[in-house]
Amino acid sequence: MGKKLADKKFLLTNLVFAAIFILFLLLDRITKKWASLVLMKGDIRLIPDVLSFHYLENRGAAWGILQNAFWLFFIITIVVVAVMVYFYAKIPFTRRYWYLRFTIILLTSGAIGNFIDRACQQYVVDFIYIEAINFPVFNVADCYVCIAAALLIHSFLFYYKDEELLWQKKK
Repeated sequence: MGKKLADKKFLLTNLVFAAIFILFLLLDRITKKWASLVLMKGDIRLIPDVLSFHYLENRGAAWGILQNAFWLFFIITIVVVAVMVYFYAKIPFTRRYWYLRFTIILLTSGAIGNFIDRACQQYVVDFIYIEAINFPVFNVADCYVCIAAALLIHSFLFYYKDEELLWQKKK
């Protein structure tokens, strides 16, 4: 009886994380589609001289570096997603590690969101522009990746103790 309950909890938890992943991916896709349809007609200034939506086709990586390096991005994304899936599967199934699972889902959503753009149209749609600091134009998937990176740093420095991460060394 206990095993069946544990299996149901395992399945339900993974279904919830799968739903979160799909939700994040859909939010990214919808915002990029909106940007492609609406912002082609012109920018939208939300807060003048601070924040605007500005359509940009980015054929590179962050800050436009490595322009037209499609195959490099393709390979990097495949490797990153494979590593994330591997670690997701290895994480102990306890509530303590939901933070790490969520972070992996967030990072993978961002990576796949931009991957879909590159695979389908050879560029990534960026549209969020912080004018106040002239920050490079970015998108929702980029936010996911940056937030996930910050959460990973936080989790390894402040949330998990070294001994809690020893599961990764077990065979």
